[in-house]
Formats: sequence, structure tokens, C-alpha cells
Amino acid sequence: MLLSRILRAWSLGALCLLTIAGVSADAAETVSGLSLRASGRHRPIVIRHIREGAASSLNWSGYAVTGPKGSVQDVWGSWTVPSVKCDSGTEYSSFWVGIDGFNSSTVEQIGTDADCRTGSPAYYAWFEFYPHPMFTINRLSVNPGDHMSAHVQYAQRQFTVTITNDTTGQSFSTSTRVNSAQRSSAEWVAEAPSSAGGILPLADFVTVSYSGDTAMVNDATGAIGAFGTANVYQIAMVDSSGNPKAVPSMLGSDNSSFSVQWVSAGP
Repeated sequence: MLLSRILRAWSLGALCLLTIAGVSADAAETVSGLSLRASGRHRPIVIRHIREGAASSLNWSGYAVTGPKGSVQDVWGSWTVPSVKCDSGTEYSSFWVGIDGFNSSTVEQIGTDADCRTGSPAYYAWFEFYPHPMFTINRLSVNPGDHMSAHVQYAQRQFTVTITNDTTGQSFSTSTRVNSAQRSSAEWVAEAPSSAGGILPLADFVTVSYSGDTAMVNDATGAIGAFGTANVYQIAMVDSSGNPKAVPSMLGSDNSSFSVQWVSAGP
């Protein structure tokens, strides 16, 4: 499928317009060190079941903190890039922090992927202001074992997403407005991303560990567990039959750390 349209692209600190014509759906068009990607989108949660304090989802695993519309201002988190196990197939796994998407239709997010492309592992950083396009961050190297830190902030009517590879010292940040954002949730997520055909197979990342996970909601900053059972959701990823695909641990004693274990790629 060819893209022949004007897409909104984000470069460092500013918005620019990029015209892309005759580019295949998975091709890379580099602009200021960014590459447009039309596959592997990071969409809002697809909930299968939800109750107080817990949810099962077809595409997310991790934690979410909810609040009233307009209450979420910041989310911070860090994780260690897992080493993905690949066979001969093509599978995907994404790890990110973000605002929105748990109970709204936008997601302002930044993170890394550990994918399998016809049997070969691929690691990269990306950001996405869903439903706007996703961009990979070519200038930021990502390798298994790297420690990543990320921050998503809302201030002065715009979102700023920042990611740092603490192992190499490389960093990237960009900002834009998302007029329809609700700012009603903060998330720390391992995801099976989606294509136009639906949720993609989840790559075997074995285990990913998150730490230092905090948020600012209604001007109060705290670790995930500080926001009370009514506002914190532990999210397990399942397939359409309810079988587990990725399972989060309980929060650590610091209320800000947890891990997610891969179980299956799903149907």
C-alpha cells in the first residue's frame, strides 16, 4: 500500500509538515533523524474485562493510574530493554510510558520496541501522539540491557515526550499539541502493537522490568501505588479467549516498580 498524503511530523522542539509520496507502508522516510512508520501502531487499550483494581486487555500489560479529565500532568518511568527471543517469524513488543489511552481515544507516549523481523531481533526507540503517525528515533541507539528513562509532560497547552538511554547518555525530546487529549490516565505498559489488520503477535521478550514509575495527578506527585486502589489498575494481557499473553507482577515495596512476564504470542 502506498502513502500519498501530507502527514504531520514532529522534529526536535517544533512541528513541521512532511509530504510523503510513493512510500511503502513500512518504509522509512528520514526527517531530522526520525522515520515514519505506518505499521506497529501503539493504540489505546482494548479492554476485555475490567473491575476495581484490575483489567484484562488484548494489547496492554502493566499499570494505569486514572483521574478526572484534565488531571494528569506528568508521568515518569524507566525500564531495562529486554533481549527478545526470535524464531523465523515476525513479532512485536513495545515498552513505554504515556498519558491517556486507558479511558480515552488518544495516547501521548514514548518508548522502545524489541521486535522479531523474519527471525532477526530489532531494537529501536519511538514516539507517537496517537492517532497521529508513529516515528522511530534513529539518532537514539537501543540495545538489550540498556536502561531507558522516559517522561511525558503536559504544560502550556502542549505535550512534551522525552526519552534517555541512561546507558549511552543519548536523549531525545519533542513537543506538540493534542487538542482532543483528555489527560485522564497515566500508564506504564508492555504492549502488543497493532496494524490495520488488528493486534500483532507479541514477541517473546521473556521479562521486562520497570522502576521509578511516578505520576503527577491533580498537582500531587507520587508512585503508582500512592494513588489508592480506586485509581490504580493492574493490567494483564490476554488473547480473545482469555488466555494470558503477558502478566504484570505486583508492585514492589517502593510502590513504583514491577515486571511484566511474557507468556505467549497470542493467536
